[in-house]
Amino acid sequence: MSTDMKSQNSEESDYSDQSDGMEDDDDEDEYQDLHDYYNETDDLDLEKPKKCDDPEYFEYELLQMEDVDRLLNEEIEALCTPLKITPSLAKMLLLTHDWRREYILDGHQKDPAQLLVDSKIRSSKKYDEMMSGSSHVCRVCVCPSPKENFHALNCGHAFCADCWDMHFQVQIKQGVTIGIECMGKDCPVLVPEDFLCSILSDTTLRDKYSMLSFNDLVKNHPQLRFCPGANCSVIVRAKESLAKKVLCSQCNNSFCFRCGNEYHAPTDCETIKRWLTKCADDSETANYISAHTKDCPKCHVCIEKNGGCNHMQCSKCKYDFCWMCLGDWKAHGSEYYECSRYKENPNIANESVLVQAREALKKYLFYYERWENHAKSLKLEEQTLMKIRSRIQDKVMTNEGTWIDWQYLLDAATLLKKCRYTLQYTYPYAYYMDKGGRKQLFEYQQAQLEAEVENLSWKVERAEITDRGDLENQMDIAEKRRLTLLKDFLQVA
Repeated sequence: MSTDMKSQNSEESDYSDQSDGMEDDDDEDEYQDLHDYYNETDDLDLEKPKKCDDPEYFEYELLQMEDVDRLLNEEIEALCTPLKITPSLAKMLLLTHDWRREYILDGHQKDPAQLLVDSKIRSSKKYDEMMSGSSHVCRVCVCPSPKENFHALNCGHAFCADCWDMHFQVQIKQGVTIGIECMGKDCPVLVPEDFLCSILSDTTLRDKYSMLSFNDLVKNHPQLRFCPGANCSVIVRAKESLAKKVLCSQCNNSFCFRCGNEYHAPTDCETIKRWLTKCADDSETANYISAHTKDCPKCHVCIEKNGGCNHMQCSKCKYDFCWMCLGDWKAHGSEYYECSRYKENPNIANESVLVQAREALKKYLFYYERWENHAKSLKLEEQTLMKIRSRIQDKVMTNEGTWIDWQYLLDAATLLKKCRYTLQYTYPYAYYMDKGGRKQLFEYQQAQLEAEVENLSWKVERAEITDRGDLENQMDIAEKRRLTLLKDFLQVA
């Protein structure tokens, strides 16, 4: 790993020239301006943010299936009354138009016939099935059947009950409910629930249809989201579909309300989806990063990372260095801006396709290594939290204080987890950012947060020998850095 870093530095020096030096000077001046601006408020009181000041604050409620079923029925009934339609038809209208009741009422007032066509309830062309005599031949099974055994939707396509029944069974077994269409060729008309239930003969499949239909109603509703926790029955309701954090009290799972994936602030839903897809595609390329060991940059002894903090101390020569860049930790406080940001080649557009591909891979590995490192640190710090709980239990049992006396240690470990989690998701954000002033501001704040998180991690791992006031002050600073970054860059819409 140290060889890779040296080669990276040599490559960057090869590309440097007089114009690059001027650009570096500009970067340093801008960095200093950012440093001065964001440190003017360091002496302010660091109190916990109010709800209105917290960029992650989100109002939601956790409901059970029966509560949601009642709410959905109320919305369906609210459309049935003014339009004088059946609940089955109202449900189709709401599903087709994303539960926008006012939009449906407005469309019905302007042109009710066109609304039904747009909602795939009625076809723009009427198909009249000609039936002569007392029986008719079904165009699906090609068998004669009494006229009363034929059923047709609003489009006019008529088929025998047995064919409809078989069609519904096949669709339900495949998990389709609200999207079941007419069997007529190229006919987009959807099958309403009451029509299906009047023909479907299998009671087991009817129950399955009801369950799948309920799931589709919830998934389609902009204010509802199933908790993705394993075997969790909770359904979350929020007034707005925002990329905010939801914590389920039943399964203790946290996720993004908008996309349903793991919470990913400050990265938006689309960007994190692109990043995770790229990580999955390039997993073999980045396999070498999975190693937990590196060589000490001074004595070259092999060192294993067994804690979350990136501040490493060699057990042999006592050299303090950064796990990520292997630089001297003593000078690292002022160089974190350089450690956490990627220095792109300014002349890359003029290079060959091969050089550009190599540069793109180097950039990806830079961000991926830091993303993966923080993920591993979170797991290691979870072990540290367990050790702290165990030590507190021992101290309480030996009358060295109460749980309340030692609660600040648990608070510190919990805050560390929250700050590092945010820090981890800053790297996909930075990877896809365009070069410019906004990215420089983001990288500066990212570096500030990184430095305070590592300082907090160092103190938490040595909590018993760290002064309580010093630890709590570090907690305040780290949380302040985290909230500042989120206020400036969190995208929730």
